[in-house]
Order: sequence, then structure tokens, then C-alpha cells
Amino acid sequence: QVQLVESGGGLVQPGGSLRLSCVASGFASRYVAIGWFRQAPGKEREGVSCISGRGDIRYYADSVKGRFSISRDNAKNTVDLQMNSLKPEDTATYYCATTSRCGGESVVAGTYWGQGTQVTVSS
Repeated sequence: QVQLVESGGGLVQPGGSLRLSCVASGFASRYVAIGWFRQAPGKEREGVSCISGRGDIRYYADSVKGRFSISRDNAKNTVDLQMNSLKPEDTATYYCATTSRCGGESVVAGTYWGQGTQVTVSS
């Protein structure tokens, strides 16, 4: 069956870095745009970034532009999110998901989601 499994979350100090990884299985992920979303307690879910199946289209929310970088390795069915210069406001549960729209001004989640990985930025 379709699975998306995230890893790489943790506790990091402000200014630090983390690399999240999403491993896809059960479908031909290389044809599918994958996105990263996050949700903090009491806040709406936010589309953080996405990458097209071929990796030629990337989207970043304004809140992370210049600090986060998304990449994928279709040979390994992975999509990574490199997060640098982390801020306390980046604290959230991060999810990878298939997308129905990736690029332009937004990312829209599709059908399949991972279970999430917690990122906490605190001193």
C-alpha cells in the first residue's frame, strides 16, 4: 500500500539545522510532486515546500524561503527538506504528503500523508 514515512525531526537550538527525510513506497513516486507541510498547536496547517516529480519545479513558503531547501532522489524514492537557520516559530509537526498542486504561489496537499515528525526549536 501507499506509504510515506518521515524521519529526522528533533530538538535544535535557534540558528541550528535539521534535515528531514520522506521515504515513499507503494506507488511510482517519481511521477508525483511531494510536499512538506507543518502544523503547530493552535495554528492552521501550512504548506512549507514542494518539489515536482522530476525535481524541476520547487516551491517555498515565504516564511522559509532562503532557509529551507527541498530535494529528491528518485532512485531512492526520497524527498528531503534541509532546514537551516531555524527559528522558534519553525516548531511544528512536519508531514510529507503527495500534492495535487505544486508551484506558482502555493502547494496543495493530495491524498496520501505520512505520520509526521516533530521539530522543536528552542534554547
